[in-house]
Order: sequence, then structure tokens, then C-alpha cells
Amino acid sequence: MNNEEDFLQKDSTRDEGSETEDNSMNKLRKKVTKPRVCSTEVGEMDMSNSNDCMRDSSQILAPPQLSSRMKHIRQAMAKNRLQFVRFEATDLHGVSRSKTIPAHFFQEKVSHGVCMPRGYLEVIPNPKDSEMNRIRATCFNSDIVLMPEISTFRVLPWADRTARVICDTFTVTGEPLLTSPRYIAKRQLSQLQASGFSLLSAFICDFCIFGVPEFLNSKTISFPASTFLNNHDQPFMQELVDGLYHTGANVESFSSSTRPGQMEICFLPEFGISSADNAFTLRTGVKEVARKYNYISSFFIETGFCNSGILSHSLWDVDRKKNMFCSTSGTEQLTITGKKWLAGLLKHSAALSCLMAPTVSCRKRYSKDRKDLKDSVPTTWGYNDNSCIFNIKCHGEKGARIENKLGSATANPYLVLAATVAAGLDGLHSSNEVLAGPDESTDFYQAETSEIPLKLEDALMALEEDQCLRQALGETFIRYFVAMKKYELENEEIAAERNKFLEYFI
Repeated sequence: MNNEEDFLQKDSTRDEGSETEDNSMNKLRKKVTKPRVCSTEVGEMDMSNSNDCMRDSSQILAPPQLSSRMKHIRQAMAKNRLQFVRFEATDLHGVSRSKTIPAHFFQEKVSHGVCMPRGYLEVIPNPKDSEMNRIRATCFNSDIVLMPEISTFRVLPWADRTARVICDTFTVTGEPLLTSPRYIAKRQLSQLQASGFSLLSAFICDFCIFGVPEFLNSKTISFPASTFLNNHDQPFMQELVDGLYHTGANVESFSSSTRPGQMEICFLPEFGISSADNAFTLRTGVKEVARKYNYISSFFIETGFCNSGILSHSLWDVDRKKNMFCSTSGTEQLTITGKKWLAGLLKHSAALSCLMAPTVSCRKRYSKDRKDLKDSVPTTWGYNDNSCIFNIKCHGEKGARIENKLGSATANPYLVLAATVAAGLDGLHSSNEVLAGPDESTDFYQAETSEIPLKLEDALMALEEDQCLRQALGETFIRYFVAMKKYELENEEIAAERNKFLEYFI
């Protein structure tokens, strides 16, 4: 195996390199003689997690390791004759926003980062100055710094002589951007590690493929202007899956899904932030490969379509050797630890649904089989039951796992990961009693039935009232996210805005 292939293969060094940006940011901070905090989205800095903000700064990549990584990157650049490198970061919707630099500037930018207007990551599509009067415009107009996590450097198979690197975002004074979904997810994974656990997870994502219509508008998805792509278009899917592999995102399986043109991709489970990185990579990769075939890909959900985004996950010990959900008795049941984790998910399901089904359209699937007019539906769980919102699967080589099926494909994968960990951790720390199985008659306590709001407005209220998630995700993020969603709700009936929203997610 040559140096480039050796570098591009995913290994344990990916997690070790997850804090590279802290090493780089030390240099950035030295430039600031008097540190100051840029105003946040809704007033003051969220100090509730101030200690966590820089918690990982002690885990700095040693200079020899950084030098070795850069050597492999230079070799990959030379072999592939790379001309450009994308510095990518996720916005609040999970869509990639990037700046591209000439490849010969890469080493310099690894040290100093790349500046980007803050509003690129925090506002909705086609922002207007007056769109959120509760949030000061100066926040949007300031710069933030994209600091690359060099372990995510990959040559892009679907872009000519171009590589990409996933970035974390900081203010110009070196503070983590508190609305950054990736930062929030990493912070929750750090909390999980501090509790003596690690998370093995994978996303299962649906998306739709269409032929290119002559005119694109809000009716395109519900009533396609051209013929659906055949479900078994192997060349397209094979190129996509092979390309994902070369970007470090290993696909375990892919298939056609329940509707014409709808495809499903299941990623291989991985520890840490990698599962969310893989889903983030898919969202851009599928669009770029689709263009080569003159197709349109979409994760957007319209009436009649359900593009799901399932997070399959299990809790392991901190050494990643033992699945803490697996019962030693060999029976298909969760352990006490697993049941406590599930209890946390059930307890916070209303607030979780706000982050995992963040649009009006994608919440319709919660009630697709119901004929009553209730404002909420019960949160269901069970063993090997795909109709349940939390489906516990005890078969397979990795052992027991929980499929969190609250999510839609339009949800930000970093927020899905972060919120799931936060809810599960609360279950571990606060559940004195655990759940009985749906068909069990034991002494285990059966929790009160939790409800999932059908209306996004009610889900937003549940999120605002959930003190656990507010603290875990941060006041700054929660207040901004709620304000953004309320603005979207106020404009959802405007056809022009619907078209913009659709194009944004395609």
C-alpha cells in the first residue's frame, strides 16, 4: 500500500487528530493582545459551558504527529496533482458551506485558518437584514475562522483535482463558535468519555433521485416534472459508494427504498464524531455525483415522501471493547445500562424531535398512519420492531443497538448525534428505575408514555422547556435555533421562500 492509500484509510488516528484545531488556534490566540468575546447570537456569551469550551485544548496533537500527517498530505497532493482544497463546515441545517483555496496555500492555512462571514453558517437561505429582529445584525456581519481537522483531509473523487478537509469554527479571538453543530457534538462526546463510555454509531439515510426538470420549484418533489430515476441505476450508486469509501465514509449496504427514485444508504458503524462526518460527506457527495449523471438528488421531504435519517447506536466502554447494551445472559434484552439510556431518550423525545425533524413537512410522517386529530403521538419502543420510534436490535455482529428513528434526512447529523448523547447521558445519571419491556411483567418500572408533538411550534416549545438539553447544547445555540425556526414557520406559506428552501437542500 502506498503512502497516499495508507493515509486515506480510516484508522484510530482520526479520533486522535480531532483536536488539531486547538494546536492551530494557539497560534491564532497569540495574535490577540487583549482577548474579547464577540457578541453572540442572542446577547451575552453562554458561560454555562465555558469550561467545556476549551476542555479539549490539553489534548494537542504533538508536533511530530502533525509533521507526519502533513508529509502524507503533501505526498497525496503531489500524486494527485491537486490544485484546490475545500475548507468545509456545516451550517445549522447540516449543509456544507466552504471556502476553496489553491493547494499550495494549504500548509499556511492549516496554521492560521480560513476566514468566512459568520452569517454563512448561521442564517437561513437567502438571508435578509431584517429576518430576525431578536438577533443583532453585527453577529452575522463578523468573521469566523475555519480551522481544519487534518485527519479528515481526503481527495474528492467527484471533484477534479480537489481535496476537502472538515473544519471546526472559531471566533477571531479563538473561542469556539457556540452555534457550531460539530463543536456541540464533540463536546457531548467528551462528556460521554468523561462518564466512562464511548459511542459506536452509524447513520442510515434515505434520499431521492430525480431526472432534471425543466423548471425547479416547490412542486418538483411532489409532482416531478420528469421521469423518476430507475430504482436500480447501478452505475450511479456504485460511483457514489466508491467515492464515499475514498473519502473515508464506509458504506455497509445500499438499496432502493420504498418509493420510486428513493435510495437508502447504511454506513458502517464507527466510534466518535466519524458517523456524523460520514453523513455530512454524503449530503454533498450525492449531489455532486448526481450532477455528473444529469440527475437531481434531494434529502428534502415533501408531502407523500419520507426520507428518514436513522441513527443506529450503541454504548461501549471507554476502551471500545465491550458493548454496554449487551446482556451477558444471551437473551434479546437490553442491560440495565441500556434501559437507562433508553429511558433518557424517551424522557426527552419531544425536545429531540424538534432537532431531528426540524421542518413542517418532515413531521408529517409521525402521523401518517393515524386518523385521529390529536396534537401528539406516543413515543414507541420495542425489540426488533421497525414500526417503533426507538427500535432495539439485539442481533448482528456488534450486538445490541438502538435505532433512533425520530430523525429525518434533512436533520443536521451533528445535532442528531449531540442530542441523542445528551438525552442518553441524562438517563444514565438520573434514572433510578429502568424500563420493563413492552411484553414483560417484571418489577421494572414502566415509564409514563411520552408524546411527540406533531406541530413544529409545539416541538420548539418542548425544546425551550427541556432544561437538560438546554444545558447540554448551550443556551446560545437553543435560543438561536428556536429563533431561526420561528422565522421559517412565519414564511413557510410563501411560495418563493418554499422554492428557496427546496433549492437549498438539493
